Amino acid sequence: MDFTFSEEQQAAVEAARAVFAPVAPDSVPSPSLTSGAVAEDFDRALWSKAADADLLSLLLTPEHGGAGLDAIALCLVLRESAKVLARIPLLEHSAAATTVEVYGGAELKREILPGAADGGLALTVAAAGRSGHDPAELAVTARQEGAAGAGGWVLDGVQTAVPWAWGADRILVPAHTGDGGTVLAVLPGPARGAEPTAGLTFTEQISTTGERLAELRLDGVRLDDRHLITDTAAWPRLHDLLVTGTCALALGLGEGVLRMTSDYAGKREQFGHPIATFQAVAVQAADRYIDLRAMEVTLWQAAWRLSTGAGGALPVAGDVAVAKSWASDGVRRVVQTAQHLHGGFGADTDYPLHRYHAWAKHLELSLGPAAAHEEALGDLLAAHPLG
Repeated sequence: MDFTFSEEQQAAVEAARAVFAPVAPDSVPSPSLTSGAVAEDFDRALWSKAADADLLSLLLTPEHGGAGLDAIALCLVLRESAKVLARIPLLEHSAAATTVEVYGGAELKREILPGAADGGLALTVAAAGRSGHDPAELAVTARQEGAAGAGGWVLDGVQTAVPWAWGADRILVPAHTGDGGTVLAVLPGPARGAEPTAGLTFTEQISTTGERLAELRLDGVRLDDRHLITDTAAWPRLHDLLVTGTCALALGLGEGVLRMTSDYAGKREQFGHPIATFQAVAVQAADRYIDLRAMEVTLWQAAWRLSTGAGGALPVAGDVAVAKSWASDGVRRVVQTAQHLHGGFGADTDYPLHRYHAWAKHLELSLGPAAAHEEALGDLLAAHPLG
């Protein structure tokens, strides 16, 4: 079996490193140094650099200005971005764009994909539901008025904790229909003075990273048919891609933190010796290395299933649940150990570790903590008994 990445995937990694390497983690706005949001918008300068390097269109086909790569390539790039806490909606934008390309209608593709490919439009997804714990597709209802293709749709409900919403031009919102299906509504965001949509209101929320999230309240929001994606496969695929990408972000962050901890432990001396030579320190660092390797292998299993459509004993959602369970618990343990081994120095706001801790907590809980995915895995095992 060959586990090496393709030349195209490796090229995407090199492009990502060129874009993200200049980002200094200690320059990333700190939630500990402000009482509100750390910034009004995401990092537009870095966004432009990512667009120039074709990182925003990795999953789009060449027909729409993309590289035609897969979920593995996206996860490789996301891992690099998380090492420096890159403040751009790369995951949400990429996942939304490929969903529009694969499942959207011709008009919707013409409206969104050119701008999505070159960074002129920023996309995000409402995937947290009403509370952050219930299924996102149950938080909003969508009912069709009149005949299909003529009457349009009416949406009601609430979606919370929408990432990067204040800088987004379009937001994909899952909603359930009366027949038990799920559609994706493509709503305009509040970015750059866009005209407000009747019945759609945005309320600011702040994440543990200090970034602006948004609560979306939909009160009789009307959309025409071309702004609805009705294929029932669209939302499960989009959700699995978002969760898998979050695992890649957690892995990249954890690798950055462990490297930072290793460098510190090799230089910090007690009793005339670097603390890295102490068995208790080495054992803790080794345990966290094992966590990262488990996070990595489960991530690539999920990304491979998404990329290839390969079958397995369970649906792909099972591999995604395993990966997120490891990512949530693993990234938490990595940053906790890092704080412990750094001592008081790790809490110093002049040192970047506290920023990683805040971002790790956000990633741990995003799209469900470990316990939620373990429960989902249990349901899948009950429905698809092994052996």
